[in-house]
Amino acid sequence: MPRSSRSARPARSALLLAGLLASAGVAHFAAPKRFDATVPRALPGSPRTWTLASGVAELALAAGLAVPATRQVSARATAVFFAGVFPANVKMAYDYRNRSPRAKALAYGRLPLQVPLILWARHAGRAGRTEG
Repeated sequence: MPRSSRSARPARSALLLAGLLASAGVAHFAAPKRFDATVPRALPGSPRTWTLASGVAELALAAGLAVPATRQVSARATAVFFAGVFPANVKMAYDYRNRSPRAKALAYGRLPLQVPLILWARHAGRAGRTEG
C-alpha cells in the first residue's frame, strides 16, 4: 500500500472522530437535560455546569483533532476525556437497571464502547505525526 494511503487513514479517522465529538458537543447544548441526568451526584456543583463544560470540552477536542498541528496532543486529551466520562456511563447503566429491556441494553452497551473510543483517539493521534 502506498505511504500516502497509509498516512491518509489516520487523518480521515481523526476527522471522523472530530465529527463525532463535535456532534456530541452540540448535543450537550441542544438537549442538556438528557446529559444532566448522567452526571454523577458525587461531583460538586450543578449537573448543568458539568453538562455544558463537557460540551465545550468535546467541541474543543473536535477542533484540535481537525487541525494537523494540534491533532496529536488533542488525540491524547480525547483519550483521557473518554476515560473521564466513563463514570457517567456507569451511572447511566445503574439508573437504567429497571427500565425497558431496550433502554437497559442501550445503557449497558455504552460501557464497553469506551475502550474502542480510547483506541480510536490513540489511532487518530498518529495522523499528527505523519502530516506537517
